[in-house]
Amino acid sequence: MATVRIIASKKNWIEGEAELQLERTAQLPGMRLAVGLPDLHPGKGAPIGAVFGSEGVLYPYLVGNDVGCGMGLWQTSLRAKRAKLDRWVRRLDGLDDEWEGDTARWLADRGVLASHFDDDLGTIGGGNHFAELQVVETVVQREVLSELGIDSDRVLALVHSGSRSLGGAILRYHVDNHRAAGLTDGSDDARRYLGEHDHAVNWAKANRALIAHRVTQALGAEMEPVLDVCHNCVEAGTHGGRPCWLHRKGAAPSDRGPVVIPGSRGARSYLVTPTGDDDDSGWSLAHGAGRKWPRSDAKGKLGRITADELRTTALGSRVICGSRKLLYEEAPQAYKDIDMVVEDLVEAGLCTVAAVLRPLITYKTRRR
Repeated sequence: MATVRIIASKKNWIEGEAELQLERTAQLPGMRLAVGLPDLHPGKGAPIGAVFGSEGVLYPYLVGNDVGCGMGLWQTSLRAKRAKLDRWVRRLDGLDDEWEGDTARWLADRGVLASHFDDDLGTIGGGNHFAELQVVETVVQREVLSELGIDSDRVLALVHSGSRSLGGAILRYHVDNHRAAGLTDGSDDARRYLGEHDHAVNWAKANRALIAHRVTQALGAEMEPVLDVCHNCVEAGTHGGRPCWLHRKGAAPSDRGPVVIPGSRGARSYLVTPTGDDDDSGWSLAHGAGRKWPRSDAKGKLGRITADELRTTALGSRVICGSRKLLYEEAPQAYKDIDMVVEDLVEAGLCTVAAVLRPLITYKTRRR
């Protein structure tokens, strides 16, 4: 029987449907661990903000269609004190458009095979994906920033995106042939899926790097990588000293060094250092704030707030989002309190805060 755990304080509201989805998923054959993190919220059949450990079988649908989705952080040559928001907003446009560069070369330089979906390379996608310019607002662990090569006077670029249509095609093939069933460890179907999965993970990483390149190039700047962490994937791991498949569905790994946990588009993000050294958390941390409202409810709950008001946040940052529908769906109010999410992780002994990052400009979709 699987161990089920939710890492959240009593102050942190977790929707009942998310808890039910966690319990139901824990009953799947071979499941040994189901952990809900502080950003846990309902998904399509399985919750988001969770990690699942199974033995002898792996479940592609728990990874979902955005295989390899994650967060990448780059340091730019732009100086925070010289930020020109109005000018930068004007220059940032067209990241939805197909990149005009050599996608085959970009992938090859990173050891990634080309695919039938490479027209998507360098584009952000919809939903909660974004590219965001940030500054370091508060330094808590200066030694961590030093180890990562972060200069607190520089502007950072945080990119949240995944494998786009490539990941969708991988999941569709699995569902067409297996529905939501798992794949037996070592089977031909499992080997096929894992090969495609690993390709999509690497493609997604290359995609985030190209998005960051396009952002910094548009601003006449240079960039250097800081970190890149995948939060939608399955990989071989252990639980209780036994081998298992760790499925992360909106969960950042805690065994690969510092990670960025972003807030909503109108909230701060946190650079944290993992400290938990046991497998009760599935070697994972929260990947963001987590939704508080369903997308279909967002506009109604926001009342009389106008689209223009949502394009400038309470922190003074700008949001580039030409889709009115997406602007309301992704409003800061539709997300949980990122401060509470991170506080829950710290109180659980899973991480410490290294720095607090403040948004300057968030790019969602082009201006219309």
